[in-house]
Amino acid sequence: MRGPTKPEPVLATLRRHRPTVFFSVPALFGALVRDETADGAMDSVRFCVSAAEALPPQTFDRWLERFGVEIIDGIGSTEMLHIFCSNRPGAVERGTTGRAVPGYDLRIVDEAGQVLEGPAVGGLEVRGDSCAAFYWHQHEKTKSCMRGDWFASGDRYERRDDGAYVYVGRMDDMLKIGGLWVSPIDMEHVLLQHPRVCGAGVVGVTVEDVTRVAAYVECAKDDAGDDVLADELRAWCKERLRRYEYPHIVEFVDDLPRTLTGKVQRFALRELAARGAPA
Repeated sequence: MRGPTKPEPVLATLRRHRPTVFFSVPALFGALVRDETADGAMDSVRFCVSAAEALPPQTFDRWLERFGVEIIDGIGSTEMLHIFCSNRPGAVERGTTGRAVPGYDLRIVDEAGQVLEGPAVGGLEVRGDSCAAFYWHQHEKTKSCMRGDWFASGDRYERRDDGAYVYVGRMDDMLKIGGLWVSPIDMEHVLLQHPRVCGAGVVGVTVEDVTRVAAYVECAKDDAGDDVLADELRAWCKERLRRYEYPHIVEFVDDLPRTLTGKVQRFALRELAARGAPA
């Protein structure tokens, strides 16, 4: 399919070609499930696959309720060539990235590189025969990421009691507020549960030499947001996360800056925040 990845041409393509498997990204899944004209477009699809960023649990729930089709979420990387952790059709563990794909091993390490056993939160490392040998002309990056047989993904994950893996965020996107780690992904997913929120991007900003959390929020069509909603979203996060996990600053935007695959460009939000400009 050529052209913009907007709901209208995607729905038209689905109806014309009637595929049985549909691959997309969380932002587009969210837009499609909200589209009033989408009824019947998924009738030929037996399951969907999501990539590029973590799939919000509420998007999975809304999609399954409306279309009766599961979205399979997983993670891979260019360095590993292949998806190495994923849910399975018919056995989706909602809110997780699933479990190791056959042929791959996963482990969690702490900031010192020590391997953590059992339930744990830390850096995700993976090994498998499809791993790249090195980065071309990037010796220091190779030494940092290629650790013997293991590849350091740069992602922070939680391994649950039952062995499933839950995405926490990119290691370099994590925020430390008052000496405590805050996951922008967790906050974004909670914000997306609010009925007036269609998109959210969370970044850290410096205010008087102190790190604060800023949330850039897309509202539903014809809803510009206001100070009352901003206060409501702060309270919404406090009720559903730890008390310190809420956005100190809430900015309402028409469109979040995104990559071609629909992923929120946090670096662009950080640049805007640094200039003190709205997105």
